[in-house]
Amino acid sequence: QVQVVESGGGLVQPGGSLRLSCAASGFTSDYYAIGWFRQAPGKEREGASCISSYDGSTIYADSVKGRFTISRDNAKNTVYLQMNSLKPEDTAVYYCAAHTWGSSCPRLDSDGAGEYDFWGQGTQVTVSS
Repeated sequence: QVQVVESGGGLVQPGGSLRLSCAASGFTSDYYAIGWFRQAPGKEREGASCISSYDGSTIYADSVKGRFTISRDNAKNTVYLQMNSLKPEDTAVYYCAAHTWGSSCPRLDSDGAGEYDFWGQGTQVTVSS
């Protein structure tokens, strides 16, 4: 059974940085993708980024492009989301999710979110002074 577990959330001041980790296990194939999503109170879930396990290709939402960087350490089966220049509007519960149908990242919209079949429990990120 595939499992993904997030860690690294916390409280940070505006302009600060955090690195989230997603430890993934249980894959029976090398062809999958890991995505990061977030959901703020009262708002819909929003895709942030995704990385392919096969070729390392990445996609980003416009709202985080240039500030967030997704990366992977295949030896540790871990995907990271480095978040810089954080803003109060980045406050949300961040989830990592696994797409196991193939290695290409699904879209980060609501339709694409339906292609991720394993989700973590989430980690809270709060950006506040």
